[in-house]
Amino acid sequence: MSEAALSPPNMLPRMRVVIPLIVGCAFFMEGLDSTVLAVSIPAMAKTFGVQALRLNLAITAYLLSLAVFIPVSGWIADRNGTRSVFCTAVLIFTASSALCGLSVNLPMLIAMRAVQGFGGAMMTPVGRLILLRSFPRAGLVSAMNWMTIPAMVGPTVGPIVGGFLTTYVSWRAIFYLNIPIGVLGAVLALWLFENYRAPAPTRFDIGGFVIAGVGLFMLELAIENLGRPMLWPALGYAFFPLALAMLVLYVHHARHSRAPVLDLALLGIRTFRIGTMTGGVCRMGLDSMPLLVPLLFQVGFGMSPAESGLLSFSSSLGAMCVRTGSRALLRALGFRVLLSAGAVVSAAVIAVFALLGADTPKWIMLACVLVSGCVRSIQYIGLNTVSFADVPSTQLSRSTSFSGVIQQLARGFGVALGAALLALIAGRAPITVGDFRIVFMLVALLPLASCIGFLRLTAHDGAEVSGHRHRTIAAGAN
Repeated sequence: MSEAALSPPNMLPRMRVVIPLIVGCAFFMEGLDSTVLAVSIPAMAKTFGVQALRLNLAITAYLLSLAVFIPVSGWIADRNGTRSVFCTAVLIFTASSALCGLSVNLPMLIAMRAVQGFGGAMMTPVGRLILLRSFPRAGLVSAMNWMTIPAMVGPTVGPIVGGFLTTYVSWRAIFYLNIPIGVLGAVLALWLFENYRAPAPTRFDIGGFVIAGVGLFMLELAIENLGRPMLWPALGYAFFPLALAMLVLYVHHARHSRAPVLDLALLGIRTFRIGTMTGGVCRMGLDSMPLLVPLLFQVGFGMSPAESGLLSFSSSLGAMCVRTGSRALLRALGFRVLLSAGAVVSAAVIAVFALLGADTPKWIMLACVLVSGCVRSIQYIGLNTVSFADVPSTQLSRSTSFSGVIQQLARGFGVALGAALLALIAGRAPITVGDFRIVFMLVALLPLASCIGFLRLTAHDGAEVSGHRHRTIAAGAN
């Protein structure tokens, strides 16, 4: 597919904002659902008459379903069209969300959360694929900017919305919240999106899907078990080598398959490899913050959920503040400098939270969270765009599936690692501010380590997207 086909010449200027925002609403719902449930667990457990710990299964069922089905999203989109799959996925996600709210017992809730995970697995990778096919390379930064706003707001407002609705309405209302958003998003997508299809979809790699699915299921379950124990410790740890064995088997399978469900050949593209794999390490540190910061405020400093939520929300405000400046930064610095410097700054910002105390003025805490949101937003925009900067248009659907898997694992591992480190350091004693300080310093090492990988980019990598090389050439001509 040519670049011209990727960006319709008659696209109205406002559509360059509207399309990313519609896609961003899908990310908003997915991000909101990933965080809103946690604060409602005690109320849900009381309704179902079970222990609160058993509600972890509702969270895990969603994440496991998400991890298993993301690899198939690209193939389904190629075969049925991006618009058709996106609209169907949004409606599945919305309907299953409504059924979660109507659940009469825990098994029904777990089943509907698994269906919701399937919808999410189709919704977000295909949404990203729609952006990649709707805009030329040079327009991706702006599109990702607009998409990132609702994508970052969702996880941040989740605890606030969940706490408010559970306290003053009902825990069931947190699931009904998705209904108007999902219906409106599906209608607008059906009206405004092009239905891109691959010219000749290959046969589906059933064997690879089973091998990769089982491996990812075991890995995600093992990761989730670190932060939210559901299995005996020995069994939980055993899933790591079992998952590794399945993934090694998949590598062997992919090398001998004509069209593997997860195309490892994409790792031969330097920008994609660094954006996804090295970016995954950086994301683990950044994705642990939405868990650790509210816990620090509530458990460490004794704040109320409302106070903690309001402070945490400033992270989204920071993301919005840098939206217009990120494009200029990319043009001036290029991906290599932006991402490597961003990794160092990310590490520094995470480490700063180790210096906060209960007596720290609220405005300083607010400033730290605000800056954290700014840095996360710029880094995510850089990672989301450099990953696809040099991917051929014929491989976009495969690349979004691959990238989606890595991002999901990075997010799950980041949250689980933060929770596991807190539990390990605190031991049997109550968690203290000192424990949080150690965890923040350890987590900061992840983005710092990723800087080494980002430095492997060249100054001109992804130049068509960032505009950095064109500016350099123009300067040299003068």
